Amino acid sequence: MIVQKRFISLLVENNAGVLSRIAGLFTRRGYNIDSLTVGETQNPRVSRMTIVMTCDTPTFEQIKKQLNKLVEVIKITELKNENALMRELILVKLKANDNDRSKIIEISNIFRAKVIDVTSSTMTIELTGDEPKISGFLEMMRPFGIIELIRTGFCGIERG
Repeated sequence: MIVQKRFISLLVENNAGVLSRIAGLFTRRGYNIDSLTVGETQNPRVSRMTIVMTCDTPTFEQIKKQLNKLVEVIKITELKNENALMRELILVKLKANDNDRSKIIEISNIFRAKVIDVTSSTMTIELTGDEPKISGFLEMMRPFGIIELIRTGFCGIERG
């Protein structure tokens, strides 16, 4: 069986405990969540969850069936590369001496990242993008010394 990253978007009722029930569904069955983001939609009574997991096809189909049984779940959409836009936000704090600052800024500009904080010994960069862009940027920044890295997890929406 082929194990791969799967992305699913859920529209759920914006009620207390919904996140806990969905996370509990994964926990009870021993499924791991790689990333989970949630936020209110244009309708304050509805939230969108984007869940990223690594699993095989039968497991993924089982997860979707179990999610469909939850009363608060309004709609489930599998997000695939060809039909979705996926983005993640990262904040990365780097060691930055006087000699490295211009190099870090130059690389950040190439990736359309934004410098959001500078001290005498550090720089903090903000970047939004898809997985290859985030990975490429982090690879370029590692030699400078990553002090701290924060990732939001992916959020996604269908194209069109």
